[in-house]
Amino acid sequence: MPVRILRSLVDSRNVHTIRGDFLAIAGFIGLIWVVFAFDRFLELEQFGLVPRSINGLFGIVAMPFLHGDLSHIISNTIPLAVTLLLLAGSRANSGAIVLLIILLAGVGLWLFGREARHIGASGLVFGLIAFHIFSGIFERRFKSIAIALLVGGMYAGTLLNGVLPFQKGVSWEGHLIGAIAGALVALVTAKMMNEPDSAKSNSRSRFNQN
Repeated sequence: MPVRILRSLVDSRNVHTIRGDFLAIAGFIGLIWVVFAFDRFLELEQFGLVPRSINGLFGIVAMPFLHGDLSHIISNTIPLAVTLLLLAGSRANSGAIVLLIILLAGVGLWLFGREARHIGASGLVFGLIAFHIFSGIFERRFKSIAIALLVGGMYAGTLLNGVLPFQKGVSWEGHLIGAIAGALVALVTAKMMNEPDSAKSNSRSRFNQN
């Protein structure tokens, strides 16, 4: 089962494009805004992630959909849209990448975060930024490197500033753990992508030797 989940990160049948994934991305971001609207009346922030709390476990998946105010959700919406659109243009399975970053970042924050209620999609945003940057390093393909340079140029300052410790009112550890999760997913994805290429190379070598 774990191997199947990892292999879903790179699915050769999952041919997708930015145009093809646009509606899914718009739907995902739209859902975040719908939850934000309902939160004005239903106080959904109570479902945020609380580290080492049984009640806070639900926040692992709920946290990206919860935001404190308008400036908070806007500041996450723009980089989330950009990084998701760039992800849609890659060979990776976008849905699996996003889900795995959310889960890894959420579990990491639940285990190691400060005792506070953590909300917001910034952990996912930092995870996607790190994923794009480290994918360029690990894959060493022109397209991946180009995207890495683009994302690095746009958000390197945000990434570095966001993980500085002890910022008041900021889940800096959520940013840091999200970035680490993104880097780990990039490493696993690159290995999954390289395996078929290595198999093809070995097959050609055996064929030539015969």
